[in-house]
Amino acid sequence: MGAVTDERRRSLTLVLCCLAQFMVVLDVSIVNVALPSISDDLGFTSASLAWVVNAYTLAFAGFLLLGGRAADLLGRREVFAGGLALFALASLAGGLAQSELALVAGRAAQGLGGAVVAPATLSILTTSFNEGRDRNRALGLWGAMGAIGGASGALIGGVLTEALNWRWILIINVPIGLLGALAALHVVYTGRRDAGATRHFDLAGALTVTIGLVVLTYGIVESDSHGWGSARTLLTLAAGAALLGVFLIVEGRLAKRPLVPLRIFGSRALSGANVVVFCLGGSVFAMWYFVSLYMQQVLGYSPIEAGVAFLPMPLTIAACTQAATRLTGRFGPGPVLAVGMALVGAGMLLFAGVPANGSYASDVLAPALVCSAGIGFSFVPVTIAATTGVHRTEAGLASGLVNTSRQMGGSVGLALLATVATQHTAAVGRDVSHAEALTEGFQRAFALGAAIALAGSLVSALVLRARAPRPA
Repeated sequence: MGAVTDERRRSLTLVLCCLAQFMVVLDVSIVNVALPSISDDLGFTSASLAWVVNAYTLAFAGFLLLGGRAADLLGRREVFAGGLALFALASLAGGLAQSELALVAGRAAQGLGGAVVAPATLSILTTSFNEGRDRNRALGLWGAMGAIGGASGALIGGVLTEALNWRWILIINVPIGLLGALAALHVVYTGRRDAGATRHFDLAGALTVTIGLVVLTYGIVESDSHGWGSARTLLTLAAGAALLGVFLIVEGRLAKRPLVPLRIFGSRALSGANVVVFCLGGSVFAMWYFVSLYMQQVLGYSPIEAGVAFLPMPLTIAACTQAATRLTGRFGPGPVLAVGMALVGAGMLLFAGVPANGSYASDVLAPALVCSAGIGFSFVPVTIAATTGVHRTEAGLASGLVNTSRQMGGSVGLALLATVATQHTAAVGRDVSHAEALTEGFQRAFALGAAIALAGSLVSALVLRARAPRPA
């Protein structure tokens, strides 16, 4: 009877973790199609409107490592439930906001909750399921929900904004998050805490890495407004890099119980997977963003039309994720990941040829399906590679690292590609129509995104060549 109960508990834990991952990734992109409605309602300027997205990104990226380590030190169940409750309450505050500042503050608090939830879900799964087939299946479903969440943002955001209003894209998180927090307290295993690690908590490391990541991400997202070569951008990036340098000194020489023991990077699989997931975030986040802009600004789609046009993507991702889970168990994560990243690169190369007078059927659907297949074949093996062989007491740390790499890759990639697209559009804008200028800028961005994805494929093939260990 006990074995049946344990199996049911693991299944419910998997459902909770997948739902939470879907929700926090969804909220990165769900606001994109609602931005015009938010601007009209609360009076945002074109410059300040970007902070509806950036506030979430900043807090999410900055606190991921701290959130991941907190799960190891304070208890995965408690941290997971607390993160879900914070995410839900922050969503309520954002949904009820009556001013720019209130909405941006709510989005930042959402990002903090997401930074706690995302690594906790992965840490819980890697400690609840044995390494091998069971864990691969669990991580496959978790990865699929994350990828589908990112691809579904435009669809769900468009439907809620047009059917109700923009506030519901945030308020809908409230019952899901609160019920999820209550369920987590009853379903998820408590796990052991390391009392010594809590007593010697690495405060200096926590402060330097968190502030460093926030400052670095701030410099990246602001580069779209000020340019990569501006003094403001360069000084901000230098300050963030300096703080991360201090963090490495603290971790390597000063801390008794480091927040991030540098020896963890001795794992070839973990280090290689973090490089690849950085490339994955850098290409995929930007792809969703620019495809949405192309359909609305060039092809003239409404928000809900653009959202429906994205529907084949999550369906393709879900199907390919299941295939990737089986193939990873047979061949190891490296070969599967190399193929997945190559498909993402190929899809973005196809997007680089979109014309100003294009159509959905002939110019968007095929590249979208190729990219979606690549995403489905990438999310699972990169997650498995990043967590394979990691000690249970450091599962949260490994989870925080892979989530941080993906989020930082998304921030860097989107800022870099947006700058390239904007500058090229401005350069050719006097000689061609507005639609043609926009399209040429998007083409440049897609081409650079393809190069980033193909670099990730090369790293996968060279670094993650070893087969995954067979399950006992």
